[in-house]
Order: sequence, then structure tokens, then C-alpha cells
Amino acid sequence: MIEIEGITKRYGDTAVVDDVSMAIEPHSIAVIVGTSGSGKTTLLRMINRLVEPTSGAIRLDGTDNRTVPGYELRRSIGYVIQGHGLFPHRTVAENIATVPVLLGWDAGRIATRVEELMSLFQLDPAEFAHRYPHELSGGQQQRVGVARALAAGPNVLLMDEPFGALDPIIRTKAQEDLLAIQKRLGTTIVLVTHDMEEAVHMGDRIAVMDAGRLLQYDTPERILARPASDFVETLVGASEKPFRLLSLGRVGEAVEQGVAEGEPIPAEASQRDALAELLWSGRPALPVRGADGRLIGKVTVDGLVRLAARPA
Repeated sequence: MIEIEGITKRYGDTAVVDDVSMAIEPHSIAVIVGTSGSGKTTLLRMINRLVEPTSGAIRLDGTDNRTVPGYELRRSIGYVIQGHGLFPHRTVAENIATVPVLLGWDAGRIATRVEELMSLFQLDPAEFAHRYPHELSGGQQQRVGVARALAAGPNVLLMDEPFGALDPIIRTKAQEDLLAIQKRLGTTIVLVTHDMEEAVHMGDRIAVMDAGRLLQYDTPERILARPASDFVETLVGASEKPFRLLSLGRVGEAVEQGVAEGEPIPAEASQRDALAELLWSGRPALPVRGADGRLIGKVTVDGLVRLAARPA
């Protein structure tokens, strides 16, 4: 649990973060979204005290983060930035081992942890352990950066625009990899982005900030369906909102009785992907396949369009 209570950061007379309060549940992903200068990165950095607040409090599992020496706090919280921040003169294995070395782990324990994480992130230790960052692709560097942040087993992972430097295809894959690893490890993640599409896709809850203030903190579904202000509505994008809502639903939730011809769509696929497939194939309906491989009904263009329009 991360509790942010009345947190404010001032530089002179300017409040870059202004009286923000929110609670982040354990094992969840909270995304902070906003335009440039909204205060989202400053808020993130006050969690691990890279930035010290002017007033207010931040508690991690009930412990005020000001009661822990800053260097100890930062060693216990993973941190990933855009561009990954890898040490160019260290190998992949040495980069991942950074925090365990600082914590004084023995060599055997470090080697085991490095190999475990490299395997988890689909980086064959035999192939990648002795490579340097400049010998990796952008997606591989991103995976090493996240692996390094998770090396000491932190309960909390802070991520500041972690996918911003990746091209769209690699970015999508990196997002899916992170979601899978977060589900497996149960790490609480706080992620900063300026991309509302990314926020909706990644977040269990989304914090929308503007000019240092928290405008809305809610689930993606409620932010899309009931934006709290004109600014949030603009950030969501009224014309794209129905399709973002469909990206949150599964095909299995939109199954209709009946049969249809064509390649079956998995029940676990997103409703947005199903609509795209229907439109691309020119079919009004396609069969739906359940987890056991059996056909369980059909999904239709008309049904998905009704679902997209329903919040309005």
C-alpha cells in the first residue's frame, strides 16, 4: 500500500505538485498521466525521495518514507527511467546485479538472481550476460533496465516513461511483457506516462494530473465513461473513447447465441481486437472459441458497436 496524503512540492511561489492525495493498492498498477509540466514525474520521485516534498506525507505499508534514510529507501524501491539508464561500461549481468552488490549479497546469490531474471525476461544468460548495453536492441535494453530494478525483489517499482524511447511494435511487446511479469511477481507499480492509450491499457487505476493538481483518480472504465472535467475529457479523446472502452472488455463478455462462419476469435481476446477483425474481414459475425477449444457462440459488429456506444 502506498498512501499519498496532501503532498505538495513548491519551487519558490510555484506549486509543481499541489495537495495531492491518493492510495495505491498492493499488487496493482497505478498510472499517472498528464501533459508536460503537470507534475507527474515530480510526484513519482517524491515516493523514493529523489525529490523531497514541501509538505504532506507518503507512507509505504504504513511507514512514513521520511523515517528511512534516502539511500536505503531507494535501494528498496525499483526505479526505471526512459532510456533505461544502463551503465554503458558494465555488462548486462553487472547492470542487473547493481543493487544486490550494494546490499552486500554474496556472489553465489547474486549469480543465481541474475540468471533467474535474465531467463524471466527471455534473455538467454549464455548469450546476453557478457554483452554491453550498446550491443543490445532498444527492447532488450528496456528489459535489462526493468530486470535491474527488480533484482533485489522490491515490493514497489517506479517507472518514468519507461517505453517512451521504443518504436510502436517493440513498445507494445514491452507493455505486454511487463503486465505478465507484474502478474507473476505481484509487484506494486507506479508508472508515469503522457500517453492515455498506455494508461488505459496498463493501469488498474489512473491518476490524471494538470498544473500540479490531481483531477481524477479512478479505474480506466470510469475515467473513460465519466471524465471528471473538460481537461480529462480532452485527454481521453471523445472520438477515441468508445474504442478504448472496447479494449478493456473481453470477447467472452460479448458472446451472443448462434453460429457464424469464419476463423473463431478466442474468448479472451479484447473486444476492440474482435471489432477490428470483423471490420477487416467484412463479416457481420464470427464464432467465439472458449478456453477449452469449443465454440461458445458468436460475436457481432452490431453487438460490439452497441457496447462501445453504451457509456454515452
